[in-house]
Amino acid sequence: MTHSRRDFLHSLGGAAALFGLDETASAADTPRDLKPSGANMGSLFAEIEKLAANNRYPWSFLGDRFKTLDEFKKASREKVFEVLLHRPEKVEPKAEVLERVDQGEFTREKIVFSTTPQFRVPAYVLIPKGLKKPAPAIVDLHSHGGMFLFGKEKVLDLGQNHPTMTAYHQRNYDGRPTATALARRGYVVITIDAFMFGERRLLMDGDLKYGWDRAKYSAEDVQHLNQQCRGKETTLAKSMVFAGLTWPGIVFWDDIRTVDYLVTRPEVDPKRIGCVGISMGGYRSFYLAGLDERIAAACVVGFMSTVKPMMQAHVDTHSWVHFLPAIHQYLDWPDVVSMMAPKPLLVQQCSQDKLFPPSGMKESLEKIAAVYAKAGVKERFTGQFHEAPHIFNQAMQDEAFAWFDKQLK
Repeated sequence: MTHSRRDFLHSLGGAAALFGLDETASAADTPRDLKPSGANMGSLFAEIEKLAANNRYPWSFLGDRFKTLDEFKKASREKVFEVLLHRPEKVEPKAEVLERVDQGEFTREKIVFSTTPQFRVPAYVLIPKGLKKPAPAIVDLHSHGGMFLFGKEKVLDLGQNHPTMTAYHQRNYDGRPTATALARRGYVVITIDAFMFGERRLLMDGDLKYGWDRAKYSAEDVQHLNQQCRGKETTLAKSMVFAGLTWPGIVFWDDIRTVDYLVTRPEVDPKRIGCVGISMGGYRSFYLAGLDERIAAACVVGFMSTVKPMMQAHVDTHSWVHFLPAIHQYLDWPDVVSMMAPKPLLVQQCSQDKLFPPSGMKESLEKIAAVYAKAGVKERFTGQFHEAPHIFNQAMQDEAFAWFDKQLK
């Protein structure tokens, strides 16, 4: 025996009305457009897009909430810290030098220092030789690139690099890791391991046999252990929720506390500190620039877009670290980096970058330019498109380094 939907609803009697079921409705009464959307969320994208349309980023400086740039920066920074859910007490860095290596034009120090009462963070500091006075400094923020086994090493030429790092340098930095290049140019440079990367990566119980010494890893070991870490990004994001925290909150706090350490160095001029990074490094760079007034010049590479155009087909291409719950009730990404104003900002976009929609990349530069214009300092923002895929190639580096020379030297 077969029963129609109408027979089923009739058998429910009053329950149908109680649960809001329409006894006269049928599938034909509520048609759905089943055309392919090309969206990461498939048939639900249309509903999500409608919800997102209601958000006008009320804390943007381009709105009417704030009368002055200073008012915008003060209030919006506090709002960002609020949604980061991570603002532990400040601690003294208490840095310890673990290794000092002569690299010809500069000295490389490996250190650990405190960013919170819980964390001792590993870092490399590069100090040019022959400094006569405090020098400009750069916080070089490493990328993601699906490579968890290494962090700070992504931007360094250690002389003897793991083969996977040699390949990574070629693929992401055109064979010229940026921290080393900047040190040779006369900058004091610091780079740390972000949480979940390098010496702060996870090692699953079943992989304890590999140990922590990456010099002993084969290419196959790196591939396997990277895959393990990649599969645990979601677990980390969920764990942070249970801990009452966010993954980006930990990453950004450590980056800010890196500046705390940097200004203690006698070789560093605290008024001439810049930051730079590509991809996740660009993401970290624009948050650091927006949140820390001590950053005097910032370069964001291969990571800038308005987020609404990304929602259709550029969500699954990004790491969980790039998703900060609640921030987009208040601010778009261009709004965050705009808190850098009136200080100089360079954003380098890659026209062939598949991680972002062209419309979002273009719109983001227009939005940042509008903020700088409203602040009366339009000449201090530079937004460039380069005919390149997702990379910080040598031509882009040359442009960025010359720009830093102009701003910081």
